[in-house]
Amino acid sequence: MSETNVKSPQWKLALGATGVVFGDIGTSPLYAFRESFIGHHRLPLNDFHVLGVLSMLVWALILVVTVKYVFVTMRADNRGEGGSFALLALVGRVAKASPALPLFAAAALIATALFYGDAIITPAISILSAVEGLSLLNPKFGELVVPITLALVVLLFAVQRFGTGLIGGMFGPVMLLWFGTIGVLGLIQLIANPVVIAAFSPLYAIQFFIADPIRAFFTLGTVVLAVTGAEALYADMGHFGRKPIARAWVWLALPALLLCYAGQSALVLRDPSAIRSPFYLMAPPAMLFPLLLLAAAATIIASQSIISGAFSVTQQAVQLGYLPRLKIVHTSNEERGQVYAPMVNTLLVIAVIALVLGFGSSTALAAAFGLAVTATMVLTTLMIGFVVFKVWRWNRLWAVPLYAMLLLLDLGLFAASATKFTDGGWLPVTIAIALVVVFSTWHRGRALLHARLSNGTIPVDVFLKSTADAARVPATAVYLTSSTEGVPPALLHNLKCNLVRHQRTLFVTVETALEPRVATADRLCETDLGDGVSRVIIRYGFAEQPDVPQALALLAKPIDPGATYFLSRQTLISTTKPGMMRWRERLFAAMMRNAESPMPFFRLPVSRVVELGSQVEI
Repeated sequence: MSETNVKSPQWKLALGATGVVFGDIGTSPLYAFRESFIGHHRLPLNDFHVLGVLSMLVWALILVVTVKYVFVTMRADNRGEGGSFALLALVGRVAKASPALPLFAAAALIATALFYGDAIITPAISILSAVEGLSLLNPKFGELVVPITLALVVLLFAVQRFGTGLIGGMFGPVMLLWFGTIGVLGLIQLIANPVVIAAFSPLYAIQFFIADPIRAFFTLGTVVLAVTGAEALYADMGHFGRKPIARAWVWLALPALLLCYAGQSALVLRDPSAIRSPFYLMAPPAMLFPLLLLAAAATIIASQSIISGAFSVTQQAVQLGYLPRLKIVHTSNEERGQVYAPMVNTLLVIAVIALVLGFGSSTALAAAFGLAVTATMVLTTLMIGFVVFKVWRWNRLWAVPLYAMLLLLDLGLFAASATKFTDGGWLPVTIAIALVVVFSTWHRGRALLHARLSNGTIPVDVFLKSTADAARVPATAVYLTSSTEGVPPALLHNLKCNLVRHQRTLFVTVETALEPRVATADRLCETDLGDGVSRVIIRYGFAEQPDVPQALALLAKPIDPGATYFLSRQTLISTTKPGMMRWRERLFAAMMRNAESPMPFFRLPVSRVVELGSQVEI
């Protein structure tokens, strides 16, 4: 369990995880079973195919979610944090010299980009699928589906600023009621038609593939809808910890989902006409409206898991140098993993509204859903394979068959989802391609900028000799610099303009460690360079928010509260020099211009900051 979560009781964290983490996968019964029979590749509605689909759903939940994510992947945490970037950082920390590291970086970038595509589609399809139940009350209400969905989407994103801790505390009891309700509804139908219990055997799924392999393959593309949200369990691990999430899944979410899918299967075998909306028709007519309200609340919550994951991944991307500085707000004093990214929240709500207006129904969106999820799953499995065999070094006698089975299942789900590319699967792929370009451009641009600035730096000893007779100001100057070599450009500009040096000068570099958090004892390292000049390196984890003044208070000789902070702001000039293509250089320059100012990002006192500009060719 993450050290961020030790202050909260386990039951409270498990309840919060129920509200935040399981929303997406918990509301999949609204559409996952139905789409196999009314979607793009419809199956005959008979005993053989219904039991075959149920068996596939049951074992997808057991193998993909329970075995792969809960029992294996979530153990690959990086000091409590999960997600693709955390996995990359874990491998980078424990296997620094591995030749597979560049491949890991590429896989993590692609998986993260695909995760954002999932974060856009999930709120749209989840809320649409719940509100569409209005048409069962009155067909005329169908015209209200899109407006009501849009209102709920706006409400969902409006409350994000209050933080996942508060949201999880409110959402937990609702999702507890949701899982209890769908479990009971499924159990009632199961008792009425217990024949479907036999489908809990994997033999029915195997027989389906043997007797009707083409249809079974296409059905995998809809079965994957039942496991969407599994990646959020891993990405949201930093919010609540592994054990609370695992316990809530095994003892609450999984049994309720299995009962619900079994209940829908039992219902449509007794009444084939119920396939138009098997989830809602499990309930007695008198319960339809309350169930509709509960489903609407649950699907709003369903979107929370993926949104919370998007915020966590964004913070990690910023700290690891794949995105420019963005405003990150920590929303809990107890759980440091709980964050909110205002810009990401705004972009997500705009994109979700566009999807709802563009597709208009959950069935239309189902085609776009799944491809991003399965591609992310495949990449995660490939990366986990390295951890299993190279880091954990599990016994190959049983680890190889287990890993092969999980990888083969993921590849099958991905291949089936890929058949829906032209029906909407292109959307998350397009989003992912655009984001990979952004991630790689920022990462490469930073490296080029650092190289250009390093080429023009003056060695510290040369600087000290040449300025030994310069006038001194009895004060402290803090120069923030990305380089741990040479003299910061801002100091040279200041000396050139003002012809003075400060009595005490600190060259401060903030570095991001390949771990989520750094202990206070390891936070700071100071090196005396002579003549009143010191170099200070401050280390933060990729899940932490830098606070430079607070860190400098740890110095053996704390800095003067009236110290002046000097920043260097570069204006980039695109050139034909080797590096990146011109359009990528312009994109990098635009991202630099729109990055958050270093002052709030590093929590510097605004009244004590001086910015000095320069031009750099890249």
